Amino acid sequence: MKKWLALGAISLSTLAFAACSNNKNSETQSKPISMPTTYSAAGKATQAGNDSTLNAAEVVDAPFTGITLAVLQDNVEDSDVYSPGGGDQLFKSNKDFKIVKGGLANLKLDRSDNTATITIRKDAKWSNGSPVIAKDVEYAYEIIGNKNTAAEQYSSDMATIKGMAAYHTGKAKTISGITYPDGQNGKQVVIHYTRLSPAMQYAGNSFLWGTVVPYNHIKNVKISKLSSAPAVRKYPVFVGPYKLQNQVQGESTAWVPNKYYWGPQPKIKHINIQVVSSSNAAAAFKAKKFDFALGGLPASQYKSVKNIKGYTLAGAPGLSYGYFGFNVGYFDTKKNKNVMYKHSKMSNKNLRKAMLYAVDLDKVNKKLLSGVQWRPNTLIPPIFKKYHDDKAAGFPYDMAKSKQLLKDAGYKKKGKWYVQPNGKKLTIHFGAMQGSAASNEISRYEVQQWRKLGLNVQMTNGRPLEINSFYSILGEPKQNKIDVFVGGWQLTYEPTPTQFYGEDATYNMGHFVTKKNTELLNSLNNSKAWNQSYRTKQFKKWQEYMNEQAAYAPQSTLLSFTPVNHRLKNFKQAAYNNYLFPTFWDNLELTSNQPK
Repeated sequence: MKKWLALGAISLSTLAFAACSNNKNSETQSKPISMPTTYSAAGKATQAGNDSTLNAAEVVDAPFTGITLAVLQDNVEDSDVYSPGGGDQLFKSNKDFKIVKGGLANLKLDRSDNTATITIRKDAKWSNGSPVIAKDVEYAYEIIGNKNTAAEQYSSDMATIKGMAAYHTGKAKTISGITYPDGQNGKQVVIHYTRLSPAMQYAGNSFLWGTVVPYNHIKNVKISKLSSAPAVRKYPVFVGPYKLQNQVQGESTAWVPNKYYWGPQPKIKHINIQVVSSSNAAAAFKAKKFDFALGGLPASQYKSVKNIKGYTLAGAPGLSYGYFGFNVGYFDTKKNKNVMYKHSKMSNKNLRKAMLYAVDLDKVNKKLLSGVQWRPNTLIPPIFKKYHDDKAAGFPYDMAKSKQLLKDAGYKKKGKWYVQPNGKKLTIHFGAMQGSAASNEISRYEVQQWRKLGLNVQMTNGRPLEINSFYSILGEPKQNKIDVFVGGWQLTYEPTPTQFYGEDATYNMGHFVTKKNTELLNSLNNSKAWNQSYRTKQFKKWQEYMNEQAAYAPQSTLLSFTPVNHRLKNFKQAAYNNYLFPTFWDNLELTSNQPK
């Protein structure tokens, strides 16, 4: 499944360092600490344990939205709290993220006729007993491509499906390139493409959608109304090992085994997932209220939880990262494309680079985060070893360089602050998400450094923004409330970034568009890219280009870690959101009915 999930709680960290270094060069770039990825309790699971309730925490500082359909989700919190339902997942993948046989459906790619054939397993059913049918696969594409949809997954990659572009613009009522050999109620779907791409071999690619939707359950709801429909919010159905028993909107979800699940029945009889704020998370674990945290804990909590009695830490380098974005344009709603405005306030790349070099992220990570969080050097996380450019410098702290960049670009000081090269006043509005006290302090530090540089930077509305307000502003086609922002994203197993940085990508909220960027993005999955060495080379060229342009820049990445209670067996912390994959929940067992 392809999802760029907004990480409202991507954990930046604790800080109280008004006296940050003024040295020209920062500390050496920090690296992650090592941590086991698995934990399994000693001894055998017990009937009493498995008949009890497993309690999982979702650490976030705002209520979860409550959207159960994966195709409509745009934040990781919803994915987490509904994950026992299986995340609507179609395919199984191996340790290299490649799609393999054995999931809800199997995939066959045929390069000779540019088709992808999806065959649903015969015993696949929804949690209400209805069979999973071909229309359930196809309708996800209708939701993504509909011009009035709330889904934000559409991009030029998806437009390689024949007929998708015409459907997306409203010129056609159906997607001509998606066919059903056995009819809509059958078990097979054939998708016809103008070309196949190498990315399609991997889970999470942006050409082939990897989840199903319950068509018969939602067919009477307009696509534009799906996000708020009771069928999605109050009475959802799932294809995974558990079904929803009840929920408290925005606060918790409770689960029991799904008797119609096609895989092995899960061992644990009750799952409860509860939202807990980042400031209360460590105390909650010390009080043994939770067995583990779904999305991991904030980096700032590491020292508080690493030695809790009855728990062992498990963690893995994440696919999530925080990033700086600059508003350089707008979204043309008539053409459904982002447009870069060359006279925008943040259009000068020297200004953008000056702001990036002025923040000492390495010092923060080294002194305060024990290696749990570190400064990445490109927009492709290092976990993608084949594609990541580990030779790139990124933006290490260098205040002298920041000042020189501004000077070279014609910015001059007028009193306390720099003004624009044309002499006009320069006030920069910074959008940051509200989070823990620690992450809020980081935001204030960033403002402090920029003001120390001589830029009049002010927080939008004077304070960090609540996550929904933050994305509401950035989601407007044209806005002037936020000039620079820090966001966070959760990537999937296939790192093609078109869906985030492409010309027609809804998630390109800074609206960065150039001919060169489009060419490089397209080259990642053209016919030459079936050659791995070529594809790797193009990925590195794109990273180099994005660092040179600095319209988006990496800000942080971290180890995804959680305490795991000593009554839990077969826990595995994966790089990606492993809780979406049924085998995670299938395998869990408990050795006692109370936390150790």
